[in-house]
Amino acid sequence: MTFWFLLLLGLATYLMVQRSVANITRTPVWLLWLVLMTPALLLSGWTLMYGVKQPPPPSLIIWPSLICLLLYWLLFQWGRRTPKDTQTEPQSPESQSAIHPIAEPVPVRPIEPTQETQLRNCFSWSVYYIQNIEYRPQAVICRGQLRTTPGKAYQQIKANIEAEFGDRFLVIFQEGLNGKPFFVLVPNTQAAKAGNSSKPEKLTRPGLALLLLVATLLTTTLVGAKTAGIDPTKLQSDPTIFLKGLPYALGLMTILGIHELGHYLTAKFYKIRSTLPYFIPMPFFLGTFGAFIQMRSPIPNRKALFDVSIAGPIAGFIATLPLLIWGLAHSEVVPVTEKTGLLNPDALNPKYSILLALLSKLALGSQLTAKSAIDLHPIAVAGFLGLIVTALNLMPVGQLDGGHIVHAMFGQRTAIIIGQISRLLLLLLSLVQPEFFVWAIILLFIPLIDEPALNDVTELNNGRDVLGLIAMALLVMIVLPLPQAIARLLQI
Repeated sequence: MTFWFLLLLGLATYLMVQRSVANITRTPVWLLWLVLMTPALLLSGWTLMYGVKQPPPPSLIIWPSLICLLLYWLLFQWGRRTPKDTQTEPQSPESQSAIHPIAEPVPVRPIEPTQETQLRNCFSWSVYYIQNIEYRPQAVICRGQLRTTPGKAYQQIKANIEAEFGDRFLVIFQEGLNGKPFFVLVPNTQAAKAGNSSKPEKLTRPGLALLLLVATLLTTTLVGAKTAGIDPTKLQSDPTIFLKGLPYALGLMTILGIHELGHYLTAKFYKIRSTLPYFIPMPFFLGTFGAFIQMRSPIPNRKALFDVSIAGPIAGFIATLPLLIWGLAHSEVVPVTEKTGLLNPDALNPKYSILLALLSKLALGSQLTAKSAIDLHPIAVAGFLGLIVTALNLMPVGQLDGGHIVHAMFGQRTAIIIGQISRLLLLLLSLVQPEFFVWAIILLFIPLIDEPALNDVTELNNGRDVLGLIAMALLVMIVLPLPQAIARLLQI
């Protein structure tokens, strides 16, 4: 079993490194892979020597992980490509030509040669001293030296370009891999569509949202009835027992709905065009595959990106807490058995999560001991799933909410590295808690690149940085198991 797990972990890690950093560093992929795999190899060696019943010492987990992460960072930086190799993030318009230089299409100039002087005049030397203009397919890249604050520069240059070219372009302000900010002008397709159409695009579809809401209520109620121990074969003789699944269904849908409403209302506050929340019904597993909204206009800046992204997890977590505490208080304490685990609602061991253990002790008090597990009430099942949804969304990877948050806090370059490290740490955690392995594999297929805001250079204020760190601390408290010292203190 250890061999096959190590083999899958090795393949997954290699794919992760190959897809994420091969294009932005000259350091061999195999060397980066070997550094990342060293902690797993050490733990596997310990298991082969001493068996699975003897846990490895904490120093064998902590120190190799820290040293290998530092070595990975140094090797990555040592082989990092210079601006001549690649000057922008992979999601920028010029990245296509950097990755596939042979197959580069014939450039299409979004502006006429005679208009270049007008464009240069939009860049005041006291705001952003322009040095050169590069033409890419459907984009104009303007490079130069920033002479004032990023926020002031973006507003001034954007106003100048709009005064000269109208709404013809979207003005994007990004930071390159060389640390220097640059402007990108891309055609404003939304304005073009609006000009060619007499009817505005319809975003909100209340009928579809209501239909999906009702369908999801039915599927989650069905799953909730099964969770409550109802035999599905008895539904035909007594349809009223179907209603016993409503507590689970209403609890879970409330958490998911409030999560998405947090995103939706914050997007409306920033005048970002977005759809209504849509639920995804599923007649098995949880009864739903979650809910989502779609944003149809660019995010103006990193402040808006942060607020829209963090609003969902915060709103969902606030809705989760009272439901989970009430559900835990009405759950039954059962003895620990071999079937006790993280994903068993009939015998859940709360010590698999720091936050869950604290809330369980708060709700159950002295009933919960070191030899106890919890048979979750349907409301507690919904609340526990709310914690999982919060943790999954807060993972600082790519286009998840947590990926948006670290992007807004630290910028795109640092967010890619944080996402890479987070995926590695979750893979390492899956060695201790195998329930996370599937989750870790899913994260490998989520791209690390996040779509930039229009002004992707201006940094956040200190208050938002602190709030982002609190959100990451919440993720850690949900995902990490309860330390033994705290467990003894709580007597669980």
